Amino acid sequence: MGSARHLGLQRGMPQWVKVTTAVVSILVVGALAFAGFWYFRLQSNISTSPLSAGSGSTEDAVNDSTDRMQILILGSDTRDGKNSEYGTAADSSGYGQSDVMMLMDISADNKRVNVISFPRDLLVDIPECKDPKTKQVFPARSGVMINEAMAQAGIGCAVDTVNKLTGLQVDHFMMADFNAVKELSNAVGGVDVCISDAVYDPDSRLRLPKGTSSVQGEMALAFLRTRHAFADGGDLGRIKGQQGFLSSLTRKIKDDGTLSDPAKMLKIADVVTQNLTVDDGLASVPSLLTIGNRLKNIDISKVAFVAVPTTPAADLNRLQIAEPAGSQLFSALRKDVDLTDPTAPTPTPTPSPTDGTTSSPAPAPTETTPAVAPYDKAAQPISVANGSGVAGRSQEIAEVLKAGGFTQLSQLEAKPIAQSVVYYGTQFADVGADVAAMLGIPAAQVLPAPAFHGVQVYIGEDFSKGTTYGAAALPSDIVNQTAGDTVCQQANPALIVHG
Repeated sequence: MGSARHLGLQRGMPQWVKVTTAVVSILVVGALAFAGFWYFRLQSNISTSPLSAGSGSTEDAVNDSTDRMQILILGSDTRDGKNSEYGTAADSSGYGQSDVMMLMDISADNKRVNVISFPRDLLVDIPECKDPKTKQVFPARSGVMINEAMAQAGIGCAVDTVNKLTGLQVDHFMMADFNAVKELSNAVGGVDVCISDAVYDPDSRLRLPKGTSSVQGEMALAFLRTRHAFADGGDLGRIKGQQGFLSSLTRKIKDDGTLSDPAKMLKIADVVTQNLTVDDGLASVPSLLTIGNRLKNIDISKVAFVAVPTTPAADLNRLQIAEPAGSQLFSALRKDVDLTDPTAPTPTPTPSPTDGTTSSPAPAPTETTPAVAPYDKAAQPISVANGSGVAGRSQEIAEVLKAGGFTQLSQLEAKPIAQSVVYYGTQFADVGADVAAMLGIPAAQVLPAPAFHGVQVYIGEDFSKGTTYGAAALPSDIVNQTAGDTVCQQANPALIVHG
């Protein structure tokens, strides 16, 4: 009887309830099937390769969601499969060469991105590398073009080479081939590029009129591959062209709302993953989506495109790192300096005041109110601790303070630290603030130390020269452009066409 009553209730259910229930059920099942289809499709598209070719990582794996992250982006010149029309397999030996090499550096707070380009003709030292497939070990080499780093032992050897060159630790890599550029430019409906004069490069088959053009497919690939169409026809002009293309692509994706549009994202993800090789740590759809999500809200004026500073090598067809600019760039990257504003403070852990012999835990910051009453500068005890690693720095800074009226000074050598700090003892908050202002040290780096008497300027490696903090030792033109800049490439006079 109970079963009969139950069936009777079902038969008496209003028709609209039955229809609604059926529609919702179909939609839920359809959505799950759709999501599952795309997940397995995208996942099956991805190819992988080891991150290292023997040296391994000296750091813990990063949290892809919250940590600062470096991703090496490579463009392969392989002529296999869909790329066979650009030459034969003999044109790219072994694992192929990196036609494009860029290091993308995403800040932990997702507010800055640096994209560092390495010229393919740059001579570097390649460490010992082991082929992960054959287990063959290739000895270290010196003075080799950086685009050859992955040819013998695979992509991991290119990663190890960049680690050795920069002193950074690459966390992931992404490598795409020629076809990826064509398909991606088609997927976004073309990318606007600009050139100063009409140009034709028979080698890459790039043909563009003067001014702005929308390129996609073969012409987009030609724009990125051309080695002769820009500037003086060298590799540095090619890099600026690539940076201009990526800047324009970034603006288009942001302006079109692509990163917030699931349909557009699926289309692009399908195209990219079909032509992408990544390291094992990045070989999942959620990991790739995590990185995309981190990039979607970044201010394009904080996406900085930089080329490694170079100068002609002994072989004028090759390049070498220009010093000291190259070392200054790599040092700034290691310290996480904002390349678009090198004077901006970089948050790092700070040590406690030092007496030159011992150290103690840094005191917790507390809210203090500087004294209003004036004080006698000459009576304030000020110590200058040299943790910059450069001899004589405490004397230089002491002279600045002395000229400013602080004459009760002492100096000491101290343990090297990354970031400069001004510490102040109880009742010395106003003195500490004035000392920091005199040296240009940001207020965020002025900290209380209740057990300390007076004020201490603890000079760090970030203040290794000069008398004003934040004057970073970087070339003024280190940033070629940001993603917010629209740049017109200078055509190579030899390839300008008329009429």
